[in-house]
Amino acid sequence: MSQQNWMLNAFVYAVLVFILLPILIILPMAFSDTDYLAFPPKGYTLRWFESFFASSRWMGALRFSAEIGLLTALCTTVIGTAACYALVRGAGGLGAVFQGLLIGPIVVPHIALAVALYLFFQQTGLSGTRLGYVLAHTVIALPFVVFTVAAALSQVDPALEDAAMSCGASRVTAFRLVTLPLILPNVISGGLFAFIISFDEPVVAFFLAGIRDKTLPRMMFDDIEQNLTPVIPAIAVLLTLLSIVVLLAGWLLKRAAERKAPAAPSEP
Repeated sequence: MSQQNWMLNAFVYAVLVFILLPILIILPMAFSDTDYLAFPPKGYTLRWFESFFASSRWMGALRFSAEIGLLTALCTTVIGTAACYALVRGAGGLGAVFQGLLIGPIVVPHIALAVALYLFFQQTGLSGTRLGYVLAHTVIALPFVVFTVAAALSQVDPALEDAAMSCGASRVTAFRLVTLPLILPNVISGGLFAFIISFDEPVVAFFLAGIRDKTLPRMMFDDIEQNLTPVIPAIAVLLTLLSIVVLLAGWLLKRAAERKAPAAPSEP
């Protein structure tokens, strides 16, 4: 192994350790038997996970986050797939402008986006409502769906749709019967990513939270201010496991799509 490759591998592993280190610290704290945060724990127990699932307050926040996440995943999947189709198939000279608008929420800091949405929703009466949450999270998660779906759509030959339309199918029917089945794994993966982004989003939720309906990350901030106990690391561990499950599901979908993809014809 050359010196450059060795240095590159060392840098990559150092970054991975830097990313994983907080998780390795939080994980044992979630099982601490003390009523306060301690590392390393003096003993181990599962009572903080039991407290989370037994609390109606935490379960209400969990249900609300799941509801907002599912609605956000549905909206971003539909809007993102339609936007990708327009971008890849017919954006024309405005493609760069259209693409810039779609990825804008990634470029803009979330705190600035949250303040702008808060001011806008205050004027329209959407602040603190389910619809406001879904719209805000859709704006945040849409670029990730666009990237995921566009990667698959760009590999689908437009001639397949042209062949279907030459047989009498409309463009919508050709997309539904020909293109959509080919990109469906990426569409589902994009929806999964949108769900986890919405479920774990704290900044916008902090500005849009109402008095009663609060997402799980927003409720965690409230608990940190009032009563900091190991239940917070326990929830963090559960959120990490959820993210791992979603990423694994996206990877499995991608692998399934690769296996079903037709092999490229060999050159004579």
